[in-house]
Amino acid sequence: MTEHAVRFTAPGEVSLAEVERSAPGPGEVAVETAVSGISPGTETLVYRGEVPDELPADSELSTLEGDLSFPVEYGYAAAGRVVETGEAVDDDWLDRRVLAFHPHRTQFCASTDHVVALPGELSTEESAILPSVETATNLALDAEPRVGERAVVFGAGVIGLCTTALLSEFPLESLVVVEPIPARRERAIRLGADRAITPGEAATLFDDEEPDGADLAVEVSGQPDALDDAIAAVGFDGRIVVGSWYGSKACNLDLGGRFHRDRIDIVSSQVSTIASELGGRWSKNRRLATALEQLEQLDTDAIITDRLPIHRAAEAFERIESSPEDTLQVLLHHHSTTTTDGAGVDDV
Repeated sequence: MTEHAVRFTAPGEVSLAEVERSAPGPGEVAVETAVSGISPGTETLVYRGEVPDELPADSELSTLEGDLSFPVEYGYAAAGRVVETGEAVDDDWLDRRVLAFHPHRTQFCASTDHVVALPGELSTEESAILPSVETATNLALDAEPRVGERAVVFGAGVIGLCTTALLSEFPLESLVVVEPIPARRERAIRLGADRAITPGEAATLFDDEEPDGADLAVEVSGQPDALDDAIAAVGFDGRIVVGSWYGSKACNLDLGGRFHRDRIDIVSSQVSTIASELGGRWSKNRRLATALEQLEQLDTDAIITDRLPIHRAAEAFERIESSPEDTLQVLLHHHSTTTTDGAGVDDV
């Protein structure tokens, strides 16, 4: 029997390929996918061909194999039900709802170590946002927001909005989101930002405050120019956490101005690993459990904008590219023209 897989075949080209259905190995389960989420960050870079071809897909995820040269399958938010178990897997896994960090396939096999059993109160659709919430959780761990600080989030895409919602729970003096698209600024306010401004307003954001400048900036816009804006926005000894992956896009920073004298810190945050200074207390399992708790409180209606059947995957990516003012989190439904919660999927 065959299944279907979303495959990137060239820059801007997506196809639905037939792949042989495989049986689960001894320690694996077979999952029939109900829904998968498109990552509007890394995955769209792959779609555009804006990643180094020779770079491994992800050395930390066994479900992502090979490098990022075309043709390639990429994705890491597939949710569904276990329909078969390997001989070394307890039968209790059968019919469980799970999420796996796996590319878009209508059915796949994965080790039980690489799937997440979903709590009953979380819908299968909502679970497709879990990887983004886990990324936001990792950003918060790396950012270390402190009471009374001024924080700025650059970018109100899916990761930026998840990060905004999480940071809004901290006792900050202010939380500001910088985003060029008006509709996304409105969503940021809905998810807890105190203000949402345009990039042109960021450099003078706290000029009238004492001391001036933000304490913390989180850069998740995916735009290299935003890193310069973040440097301009933070004050003396300010810190910038970069969650964006720019792929092959050049990042020309202006480090000849106040960056050096003002002792500004720039650090990278990447969800595949946990900062070494946290390793004695934080594991990936603890971070994932924390992210699940945050997801249960998240207003997902402010983030999920589009639902399409998997055979329209090419259109889904076109929407992300052509309609950023309307499109954020796109979900692909795999086996039905109705969603897991009974709502209709646009299939005209």
